[in-house]
Amino acid sequence: MLAVIAGALLFGAAGWLGTIAGTALVADVAPLSEGPSSGNPPVPWLIAGSIVLGALLAQHAVAAQLGLAALVVFALVAAWCSDVLRGVVPDICTLGPLAAILFIALIEHRPSPWISAFIVFAPFALSALLSKGRGMGWGDVKLAALGGAALGAQAALLAFAVASTAAVVVHRVAGTRGAPIAFAPYLAAAIGAGLMVGALL
Repeated sequence: MLAVIAGALLFGAAGWLGTIAGTALVADVAPLSEGPSSGNPPVPWLIAGSIVLGALLAQHAVAAQLGLAALVVFALVAAWCSDVLRGVVPDICTLGPLAAILFIALIEHRPSPWISAFIVFAPFALSALLSKGRGMGWGDVKLAALGGAALGAQAALLAFAVASTAAVVVHRVAGTRGAPIAFAPYLAAAIGAGLMVGALL
């Protein structure tokens, strides 16, 4: 029980700090003229989701795994907020935790996170290249690679397929067809959901 409470507190703090960091990272960035419309991140929901994830993961993860997962959650929340506010996903939100996961995998002689990150990175990178960053930004590509490393290629690709479908449906229902989509929140939610499912299985 104490581990669950500690995990919930740790992840709640990570989520809360992520909202602060995501806002601060883009404070001096002008909204993109052709980027997603600015809005306000759902801060209470992001923190609540972080708390639930922390409570679930704390039942199965060791301290080192829990710390790394908290770093990933911090980065996901920061990426969500920065993309919603300014249409930008700063590299520190993606490359920092990705480097941590890959470094630990290297030390532990586990090639699967490296392979999974590349497998997921490749189609997203191709999309960014073909659309010249208009349909898929490079911040989204790096976030997808982080998802591949954190979840594994199969789970990440499935989660991102669902996230892409949800983004299109929400966009059409909202009547903003043809307008740019802030895609990082969908990717971040997919990664968070994937971590939750992994904790429950």
